[in-house]
Amino acid sequence: MSHEIISVAQMRAIDAAASAAGVPTLTLMENAGRAVAEAIMARYALQPVALLCGPGNNAGDGWVAARLLHEAGWPVEVHSLVPREALHGDAALAAARWLGEVHLLSGETPDAALYVDALFGAGLARPLDGVAKRLALSLPRTRVIAIDTPSGLEGDTGRALGDIAFQAALTITFVRKKPAHVFASGRALCGEVVVADIGVPDRVVSAQNISLFENSPALWRFPWPRVDAHKHARGHVIAASGAHGRTGAARLSARAALRIGAGLSTVLSPSDAMAENAAQLTAIMLREAKTADDYARSAGEAQCLVIGPAFGLGALYKTYLDAALAAPQRCPCVLDADALTLLAPLERKLDPRDVLTPHLGEFKRLFPDLPIVDRIAAVRTAAARASAIVLLKGPDTLIAHPDGRVVINSTGSPHLATAGSGDVLAGLIAGLIGQGMGAFAAAAAGAWLHGKCGEALGPGLIAEDLPEILPSILKALAKDSGAGDRVG
Repeated sequence: MSHEIISVAQMRAIDAAASAAGVPTLTLMENAGRAVAEAIMARYALQPVALLCGPGNNAGDGWVAARLLHEAGWPVEVHSLVPREALHGDAALAAARWLGEVHLLSGETPDAALYVDALFGAGLARPLDGVAKRLALSLPRTRVIAIDTPSGLEGDTGRALGDIAFQAALTITFVRKKPAHVFASGRALCGEVVVADIGVPDRVVSAQNISLFENSPALWRFPWPRVDAHKHARGHVIAASGAHGRTGAARLSARAALRIGAGLSTVLSPSDAMAENAAQLTAIMLREAKTADDYARSAGEAQCLVIGPAFGLGALYKTYLDAALAAPQRCPCVLDADALTLLAPLERKLDPRDVLTPHLGEFKRLFPDLPIVDRIAAVRTAAARASAIVLLKGPDTLIAHPDGRVVINSTGSPHLATAGSGDVLAGLIAGLIGQGMGAFAAAAAGAWLHGKCGEALGPGLIAEDLPEILPSILKALAKDSGAGDRVG
């Protein structure tokens, strides 16, 4: 299974290039319609189906599916927004092969058990209106199968245009997923997503130089310890604590780093917080920080430094942060929370091994001139500008590399929206970097694992629970990746 994601424009280019390579677009349409029919027959018992067809090529796929379902003995009716003679190109040719009656969509909802939404595809750029809008608002999602994307869902953003789109139990798309299939807002409308092979040559897809991916362990290699591993070989992570009364966040980060496999984890603590931190720590070590030099020294000694969770604001803490970032031969830094506020607006280049982990509000403060309507474009620009990894947190976290690669993470749960959850994520990423993972891979892996922890815990989770559920998540990952014999 490919984890590449393509844009609407790339899909159009793939269709054109496939045709130029000797695969006629009508053949692609026939293959697409066949994939839709086969997906329906594989999942549903024989029952009446209404094909809802629009004016373009998305409808052409629907006409093909209608013909093939009918040939397989299914009771099928075709309901079209436009008369058959108004169609053009491949859609007209596909419609001409349908020998049954054609009903024009009007005020009445077709009577059927299943509805195939072949009205508009992912390239729709305007809100639904008229009959299409009424059907989107009235048809129950459990009875809707969508072709490409549910009509009204914008393919590149996952937004429902005008806040109205069809809701589907099953969506069949072609060649690769589009952002709408992966973004949380789109996933909620798509139901099960099937990606069908319609005969496009691999070289045609490769020529698109795809740089957008759905997060998966297939994209990164977890740093399982060798049989001869020892704690010093597994990396040392340091988390910078805030002053008295602002200490818990750094401890969460430090514990997450230790849980994910860092050999050593230390809380770097101001003097007035030493007693409070000492009372809360066991396996995690404690180090006092009195001056900016202490932060610089830690940045030079650790394999990764987490700085920002409840760290502190104002000129003194800006001095500490600057000292850590300017330390000679310093380690990578995971910059979160207060560190992001201290850096905003970001006007400097960072180390390419650094990871910034803003939520949407922090992102706007860091990069106030970047519009976020297109979040993929925004994080790409931000990463290039920062010369560092940018992880934009949210229901679908985006991880961007300065070279333009972007990963969309789709694991997670709304129950992760709780105090301290982001501090744990920062620690997970730091722990992976400390064990030798590259920053981009560590950010992607940390986000995926963080989401899996949230899924496993569900309602009632608090941030302290996340590191504790992690061992079971890692055991499952080890088993799936064939690393179980190496991790015990």
